[in-house]
Amino acid sequence: MSRLGAIHWRKFEKFLISQGCQFIREEGDHRVYWKDGLRRPIIVPRDTLPPFIVLNNLRTLGVSRDEYLKELEG
Repeated sequence: MSRLGAIHWRKFEKFLISQGCQFIREEGDHRVYWKDGLRRPIIVPRDTLPPFIVLNNLRTLGVSRDEYLKELEG
């Protein structure tokens, strides 16, 4: 299993869109995404994302780390 590292917010945004999330709004330097069936919105800062933010958002989406890494490779 590959190690999860920091990622640019635009690359993570492409992943969110591929998962069916929609951009809702931007407040300051944070972008807000939504997908039907989620309990809360996905919040992405417009900066390089450290692994803990990526993992928190993956947990909200219900996507495993392996599925995420496979999607990035493909």
